[in-house]
This record gives sequence, C-alpha cells and structure tokens, in this order.
Amino acid sequence: MTYPLSPATLEWQRKVRAYAEQELIPYEDHAELNEGLVPPQVAARQKAIALQIGLSRLDAPVRHGGLGLPMLDQVVIWEQLGRVTNALCWATSEAHSWMFEACTTEQLERYIQPMMKGERTECYAITEAQAGSDPGAIATVARRDGDQYVIEGEKWFVTSANKADFFILQAVVPGNDGEAQHALFFVEIDSPGVVMIDNPLFGHTFSSHHPTYRFQGVRVPAGNRIGTAADGMRWTHSWFRRERLMIAARCCGAAARLIEMGTEFAKARVVAGQPIAQFQLIQAMLADSLTELWGARLMTYEAAAMQDRGKDLAVVHTHCSMAKLNASEMANRVADRVVQIHGGRGYMRTNAAQRFYRELRVDRIWEGTSEIQRLIVARSLIKRGVDGLIG
Repeated sequence: MTYPLSPATLEWQRKVRAYAEQELIPYEDHAELNEGLVPPQVAARQKAIALQIGLSRLDAPVRHGGLGLPMLDQVVIWEQLGRVTNALCWATSEAHSWMFEACTTEQLERYIQPMMKGERTECYAITEAQAGSDPGAIATVARRDGDQYVIEGEKWFVTSANKADFFILQAVVPGNDGEAQHALFFVEIDSPGVVMIDNPLFGHTFSSHHPTYRFQGVRVPAGNRIGTAADGMRWTHSWFRRERLMIAARCCGAAARLIEMGTEFAKARVVAGQPIAQFQLIQAMLADSLTELWGARLMTYEAAAMQDRGKDLAVVHTHCSMAKLNASEMANRVADRVVQIHGGRGYMRTNAAQRFYRELRVDRIWEGTSEIQRLIVARSLIKRGVDGLIG
C-alpha cells in the first residue's frame, strides 16, 4: 500500500520525475568530471524548465504569484529531485512562504519576486566558526548607525554564494538595554567590506560552492532588516523547518533510486552461475534498505501533512527534526549497501551510487546535525510526552 496522495499530487510527482530523468540525470557524469558544471546552454535550459514548472514558486502564496502548494506536494516534488546527484536540481532559487510574512512590500519587490522569476539568487549566511548547529552562538554584529546598520563578522559555509547576488544574513543586534537580539538582513554580495576569504573544496562535486566571507564594516540600509530587530531566530526557525523537511524528502528520493540501482545490478550480475540477487546476504541488504525507506517516507510525508492540517508549530518543528534525522541516516546506510552490492564498480565516480555515498553524508550535518536533531526531539518529548508528539 502507498501513502494516499491526491491526483494533483501524483501529477506533480510524475511531472518532476520526468524533469529529473530527462533533463538532469543525463548530465550527472559530465558534472562529476567537470567540477559540477554542465555546458552553459544545458544549464540555461534546466533553469528555464524549472521556472516553467514552477519550482521557484512552490511555497510562495498565490496572491503573490506563487503556487501555494500544500507541504505534502512540496515534499513529493523534492523527493523526486533528490533522485539527482551533483546538486543539478538546484537549478533556481526558491521563495519560502515565511518571506512573505516577514518582508516589506519593497523587500518583496526588490529581492523575493525577482527570485521567483529567476532574475536574482540568494544565499544564506548563518553559520560561523563557533556557531553551526547553535545559531544562538552567532557573533556577527549589526550595530545601528542612523538609518543604516554596520555589520562586522565572519560567515562560513555560505552555500551557493558563488552564484548569488545577495545574502540573507543573520546577525546580533545590540539592544539599548544591553540585551542582544537576532535579526536577518538582505546584504548585496558586492557591498563594500564584503570579502571572500576562503573557498574550500568539499567531498561532493557541486557547482554551488560554500565559501567563507568576512564582513568588515558593511553598511546596509535599515530598510534591509527583515522584520523587527528581534525576529531573526523566528524566521531562521521557519527556514530550518522547511529545509529539514526537504532534506528528508531528497534523502528518500536518493534512497529510492539507489535501491532501484542495487536491485537491477544484483539481478544482472552473475557469480558462480547465478545472479547475486539470489544470494541471501544481498537480499538482506535490499530488504533492509526498502524497509527503512518505507518508514522514512511515511514519517516525512506525515510531517508535511501535519503542517497542512495546521498542527501546532512546535510539534511540527519536532517532526521535521525526526524526519530529517531518520531519513538522512537511512539514506547513508542505503548508499553504503548499494556501493557494496556493486563491488568495485560501486566505487567509480561515474557510478551514481558512489556519488550518493559522498553527497548524502552532508545531510547528517547541515541544517542541524543528527545530534542536534536528537536534542530537539528529546527536549520536545520531555515537555510534551509520547502522546503529545505521536499520539
């Protein structure tokens, strides 16, 4: 039995699966061997089709030109995009619903609407050397100076900054009473005082890089602050909830493709006169993988459906953490098994299993490590009890 999905949701699933298989997956090997890049004309076509499908507008409200899709539909869509390696599914930026609650009309017109049209690209500057899974430890400061803020600090792992033209940056704003507040700011990437000080290489081959930036007396208009001077953590939590859920979805999509690959290879690979799919140790790996995927998919879908039903946001937050924790660790185990099933072939960079083996590892780290997700879940359990979380 499959999770009950509406005809409209199934149509989204079919449409995005076709996009992934026809427009993205055929260029994975090229990207892997060319620093994550595909030919410019191919990248332009991939972006154009993504915009046509509406991938930049999934979560945006209809009144602002978005699709306003239910969260379950969005999870199903990102599950299909998760079948693609080398981050080729990151063809366009994506506007989140919280932005339309947080931003002024001028900010929407200047930053968010152009994102939805594919005219501007953002990157998130949140993580710091001593503030990764703990955004409360952020040391970057934004001090008010008349009608401007002056930003000082350093941000690490600013994903896709090499493709972006503005940051969404989190900083501490000193209050008049000495109490620090967290705020988000739009910061143009070419602002005076913005300096990229490092662009480290990572284990995956993505065209989107993760540089380190130093902000040295960067001045931004007060009108670039998102919400009030105390809204930063609120909107960051909104961003984390959605990102964690979509990571879970992508992990489910990756695991599904891996299991398909492992099954087909095991059926075709003959050892000692029979396909290795007939060997019980291989069968056990496939069976465990499918069982774990099914559980993770159910958890991820239900976390999305809970949000659509208007469940208490604190409970939804916990379920997003549970979904990310479970799905990311599941996908890593599946990738390991499928590489093993392929043997030496599984260790080739031109084998998608090997790429998933490298790429999925970061899903247990970014947007909150597995350990942080466990802390979130445990604290919520202590506060709400079993019935309060899962009934």
